[in-house]
Amino acid sequence: MRRSFVLLFPVLALVATALVAGEGRKEKRGPDKPRAADKVNRAQPSYAFDMDAFLKEYDSNKDGYLSKDELPRTLRHNFDKIDTNKDGKLSKEELRKGEAYLQPRRRPSDVMFVLVETSDCDECCAEELQIMYDFLRKLDTDRDGKINAGELKAGREVLVKKRVDDLFEELDTNKDGKLSRQEARGRIKRYFADLDTNKDGFVDRDELLHAAREKPRELPPRTVTPRPKGKSAASPKER
Repeated sequence: MRRSFVLLFPVLALVATALVAGEGRKEKRGPDKPRAADKVNRAQPSYAFDMDAFLKEYDSNKDGYLSKDELPRTLRHNFDKIDTNKDGKLSKEELRKGEAYLQPRRRPSDVMFVLVETSDCDECCAEELQIMYDFLRKLDTDRDGKINAGELKAGREVLVKKRVDDLFEELDTNKDGKLSRQEARGRIKRYFADLDTNKDGFVDRDELLHAAREKPRELPPRTVTPRPKGKSAASPKER
């Protein structure tokens, strides 16, 4: 049993915040008045990658190929995936087929840069960044300006315990320190049998903490089913 069900709550909170912000902006421009950008997006794709222009711009030795050094630095991490014939250079055909890999590498920490760079509400984003900043300062228990693995582990334990305590505060209606099947809700109810490791018919705090501490399992490799030849993709209406 993974700890993902415990981590679901902050994700839902972020989604709700985004939806509220979107509704607020919608009310300002009127519920039925479309933006000019919406009309453009429906009329044509918002992004079209010009392979010829890309190759021309970065092919510094003008040999019709891109070496790893010629490829923009932010895209080099996928060079080997695009270079399918392993000749150390990318042809126009390889670039075209590997277009999906021509994206900068993203990191979870990018969320901070997104908040700073693309904010349309500085007061709101400053508040969110302050929450992050305060929490990071709490993680840095030795006050050396760095967060090490031990501090991260200790901080995770605090968060996990708080999530479990909040769940018991909400669900444990008779305050006996354990959850019955009748009290369980959501994923706890769905995975009740797995969480109840001692099979006593209840999920206690230790059992829930144990499940929340488990590391997520690796997802199986994604497989793509080839489309039969001569059959085109379904239109949006057909889907």
